[in-house]
Amino acid sequence: MDKNSWKPWLYLLPALVFLGIFMVYPLFDVMMYSVEEGYNSASQTFYGVGKYNYSYVLRDPYFLQALKNTFILVIITVPLSTGIALLISVGLNSIKPLKELYQTVYFLPYVTNTLAVGLVFMILFKKTPYSEGFVNQIIGFFGAGPVDFIEGPYWAKMFVMCFYTIWVVLPFKILILTSALASVNPDYYKAAKVDGTSPGRTFLRITLPMISPMVFYLIITGFIGAFKAYSDVVAIFGTDLNAAGMNTIVGYVYDMLYGDSGGYPSYASAAALILFAIVLTITCINLLISRKTVHYT
Repeated sequence: MDKNSWKPWLYLLPALVFLGIFMVYPLFDVMMYSVEEGYNSASQTFYGVGKYNYSYVLRDPYFLQALKNTFILVIITVPLSTGIALLISVGLNSIKPLKELYQTVYFLPYVTNTLAVGLVFMILFKKTPYSEGFVNQIIGFFGAGPVDFIEGPYWAKMFVMCFYTIWVVLPFKILILTSALASVNPDYYKAAKVDGTSPGRTFLRITLPMISPMVFYLIITGFIGAFKAYSDVVAIFGTDLNAAGMNTIVGYVYDMLYGDSGGYPSYASAAALILFAIVLTITCINLLISRKTVHYT
């Protein structure tokens, strides 16, 4: 064996130790909690091992509501945010004067605290005894009646949540896609122009394939981020998300650990592993799809 073959492992050792302590061990610990039936956090005891925690969680109406909310949020926000970010990035890339200024303006929301942005959204949409809210004033200008977006019908609250999520993730996606567009070899565009290719065909045949790795990266991270949504929902609808009907899977896990119904780490662990399985499955499906749609150069 080469005497220097141990050096790469030595360089990797700090990272491996860190991952083992803070990621691998907690994962196995959660797996153990999830199968311990009747676990008592005070006495650190349980009376059996089995699948009851999973069956309880999958029958819990609060978890099913959280699952529904999370999937709606993912299905709506990930494609929309990626598509809108791509359109804005293409527009920014075609602008020459003040291009850096526009990029900075679009990136500013990313450096703003998400809870602060959530509170602003709540103020914009919330009805009070003294005001219908700024958004309702705009709706009223077009002759429509006011809508209670924060405490009203489910579809109105989900609209606010999706709108807020898209708004928060757009800056990061625009930054990534703008950088990807800047890295495309301009010779391809010159050749397309010589051939008389239309702008739409140029985008579909040159631009999109060349930046497809970054688009795929944003889709994967977008799915993962949307499935982990919690603090954003709290900022808009408050801490009692079950009463508002807007809880998410991560919010359900938190409630089982620390909320009013807290003290059930076994249920929380089971819900967390269900979330892990969902995210892993969707990620694997995306990886399989990417083999045919993503072009690496």
